[in-house]
Amino acid sequence: MDTAPGSPAAPDRPRVVLGVSGGIAAYKACELLRRFTESGHDVTVVPTAAALEFVGAATWAALSGKPVATDVWSQVHEVPHVRIGQSADLVVVAPATADLLGKAAHGLADDLLTNTLLTARCPVVLAPAMHTEMWEHPATQENVATLRRRGVLVLEPAEGRLTGADTGKGRLPEPGEIFEVASQVLARAGSANLQDLAGRHVVVSAGGTREYLDPVRYLGNRSSGLQGYALARAAVARGAEVTLVAANVTLADPVGAKVVRVESTAQLREAVLGAAATADAVVMAAAPADFRPVSTSEAKIKKSEDGSAPDIVLQQNPDILAELSADRPRPGAVIVGFAAETGDASGDVLAHARAKLARKGCDLLVVNDVSGGKVFGSAENEAVILDTDGGATPVPRGSKSALSHVIWDEVATRLETD
Repeated sequence: MDTAPGSPAAPDRPRVVLGVSGGIAAYKACELLRRFTESGHDVTVVPTAAALEFVGAATWAALSGKPVATDVWSQVHEVPHVRIGQSADLVVVAPATADLLGKAAHGLADDLLTNTLLTARCPVVLAPAMHTEMWEHPATQENVATLRRRGVLVLEPAEGRLTGADTGKGRLPEPGEIFEVASQVLARAGSANLQDLAGRHVVVSAGGTREYLDPVRYLGNRSSGLQGYALARAAVARGAEVTLVAANVTLADPVGAKVVRVESTAQLREAVLGAAATADAVVMAAAPADFRPVSTSEAKIKKSEDGSAPDIVLQQNPDILAELSADRPRPGAVIVGFAAETGDASGDVLAHARAKLARKGCDLLVVNDVSGGKVFGSAENEAVILDTDGGATPVPRGSKSALSHVIWDEVATRLETD
């Protein structure tokens, strides 16, 4: 039997309210709904009257497996304008138009969705979508600031093609990215301070740098960027302003993060140091190449007829982590490094990592045992987080998202005491 809006969800199924306001991007919410339902969430869709002009109620009902609540007058005996918000574990509105943001900021409640937002006592995530001029208007920006001060997670819209021929900031982020951040918010719903990074600017580096030998060959490493991107998503979910410096990563941009793309270690250094000037925390999850060729051939290096190999002279690259730690662009900033280590005859993984922590001078060092190629390209990770006081926090094998939140827990604790 179908479940009526506001009625109890199945045991252990998180209750998600998916609000849809009246923008052309409403069709993308169908994909977001599918991701929630296929991952086991109990979803109630609450479209505005304008949203139903873009996607009909029958579509929402078919995808959610539940009747769709469209106004405050349907099933009045169940008081849907109160019950839906009261019983929700998470409310996500995608797209959130300028009109919806204005109503939510000012506490207006002239339809079922805005009533739901007023009665919800759970985390709320709003994914704006509108034309660039509307997003940049002072009224919209003030409404967004008001909502964020109240603890609402308002995601930054993406840049790209808008309605018609227009291009700019205001595009709805990809549904998969909205789902990832919303899932993390839901997972932390019981935290004492869900938005503990709100008002903070954090910088995360990800991926592996390349040092070119010639136009087609380079020195590089196996870093996929997955951990850095997980760190960026986790920081967005905790309310931070995030700058992600990505070295040769092909992953989709994390929703809400400003992505700066680089190739070489020199470019990574320039981008990180520039962003760090206003950062409260910097997490160096990227794997910079330790060395670069002294010279780079302008033409492809050819094989020799006698079978000899060319001599390649290397020079050491700048140590970005040590530089950040020694000369912090912002007083009180928390600096986090990563160490991909293997044991050898001179010591085990943690012995090498503690020496690196002392040498680099950062506040925290996340240590990965990469013996046999472990961690690289995997969706999971395990680590030990070392601190300058001699502490060690083991993080058992799990998702890279889970490790990211442990790292941000450690960072947030240090930021609270600065």
